[in-house]
Amino acid sequence: MEHFSLFVLMSFLLILLPGPDTGLATQNTIVYGRKGGIQTALGSAGGTMLHTLAAVLGLSALIVKSALLFSIFKYAGALYLIYLGVTSLMALRRPKNALPQAARHDGRSPLLQGLLTNMLNPKVAVFFLTFLPQFLIAGANPVVPFLLMGLTYTVMTVVWMVLYVCLLDRIGAWMKRPNVQRAMQGVTGFVLVGFGLKLALERRP
Repeated sequence: MEHFSLFVLMSFLLILLPGPDTGLATQNTIVYGRKGGIQTALGSAGGTMLHTLAAVLGLSALIVKSALLFSIFKYAGALYLIYLGVTSLMALRRPKNALPQAARHDGRSPLLQGLLTNMLNPKVAVFFLTFLPQFLIAGANPVVPFLLMGLTYTVMTVVWMVLYVCLLDRIGAWMKRPNVQRAMQGVTGFVLVGFGLKLALERRP
């Protein structure tokens, strides 16, 4: 593997860009508190590792090359994001005092939400197949470098998202106000729906 330090730098810059995982972590931190946000981050990390293994095994290449498989993953991921966003928006119809400060999961697992949001996003598969190979030595066995880069990217993502969740949770009493929570939940709900629609309209590379 070549230029590992450059890979780390480029990965860090990419991780800072907000995406569906960040939107979901924001929502779950607001609704469920820090624990829910961290569980979402860990679920997302699990999805990233699954994409890494898929890239190593060649499954990601199969999904990218097959229009049918790519569409299945794309629309499944888009529908799931839209479902999460609409569910969040529908929750705003409850009375204000029904939105608890540390809401119960109501049967929904933030860990599973993070995993599915990441795993069902074919753009992540495309990312692993286009970004990681740039740092491989020509002709070398890609298995170990792919695993190392995937693990590094996953750890960096978890560290950043946990810091983000903790910062969001510690903003203070202002974030704890019911009106602010409802407003933030509404915004993140629309953001998740937007990400879902964007993913649905994404063309296969």
